Amino acid sequence: MEYRKLGNTDLQVSALGLGTMTWGKQNTEADAFDQMDLALEYGVNFFDTAEMYAVPPEPETYGTTETMIGNWLAKTGNRDRIVLASKACGPGPKHIRGGPRLAREHIFAAVEDSLRRLQTDYLDLYQTHWPDRRANFFGRLGYKHREDEDMTPIAETVDALNELVEQGKIRHYGISNETPWGTMKYVMEADRLGAPRPVSIQNPYSLLNRSFEVGGAEIAHREDVGLLAYSPLAFGMLTGKYLQGWPDNARLTLFQQFSRYTNPMAMAATEKYCRLAHEHGLSPAQMALKFVTDQPFVTSNLVGATRLEQLRENLESDQIELSEEVQQGLSEIHREHPYPAP
Repeated sequence: MEYRKLGNTDLQVSALGLGTMTWGKQNTEADAFDQMDLALEYGVNFFDTAEMYAVPPEPETYGTTETMIGNWLAKTGNRDRIVLASKACGPGPKHIRGGPRLAREHIFAAVEDSLRRLQTDYLDLYQTHWPDRRANFFGRLGYKHREDEDMTPIAETVDALNELVEQGKIRHYGISNETPWGTMKYVMEADRLGAPRPVSIQNPYSLLNRSFEVGGAEIAHREDVGLLAYSPLAFGMLTGKYLQGWPDNARLTLFQQFSRYTNPMAMAATEKYCRLAHEHGLSPAQMALKFVTDQPFVTSNLVGATRLEQLRENLESDQIELSEEVQQGLSEIHREHPYPAP
């Protein structure tokens, strides 16, 4: 397993990280324990979770994923072996603090609850889950500006996160589902306040969603805010399993609200990507994951699965190489379908 520097910190994180959002919804605690054990076996040291998980969010599953990780840490004593990341919600479900924000008091409350559930004294990385303002995230198009919108100033969020760093409750902070403007605003406010800068940005990135390359990639390089790529298989679409129908118990079958990658253009592109993989004797999933992992602006590629054999296949994607012919084929398909899904 390759390890990469997290921003400008002294932390080295695995090029493949473990995503956890299905634990507590599609996966039991026993499943979660097995996945964490397997990830460590393959050299993964970066585990990513969130207060909101499991997904989709419901009152009865809020915090369940963190609780499972905390129970595993208590049982195994593996806290020092992993780089542990979690997230605080932006504006959203009323069952979370009556309506979460990225204001100081909400961030302080959220981190205390996460530390308790995770049974740890500190988080290596603490992230804002999505912006506290009207912005384009979760596949949203058509930005519409409102001068009178109620938003928490990014300076307040940065100041609160800096205080948590000073208290030792978090080592570093990052952002997630952010725009290029938002990313630079965090950097500028941190510099203005004399606070640490964000060390990462966790946004979607895959063969079906390369929008991060426009704006985000340059910032990742120039400002040392590397990408933690989530949804690298586009909710499983890039495995090819949805091309012949909707498998029972698959994520997009169960939760049709995650529909941003099921449009005709995305399906057509997926079919071509899968055909390319098969022509070169590759697993479509491993080819798609390796493409993401190989991008120079990616710090860690977050993989997840509902079944252990799926996770094993995903983790073994770091053992393959994409030939020049395959890379050329990927580029050609992308030129034909540049943004099949936002």
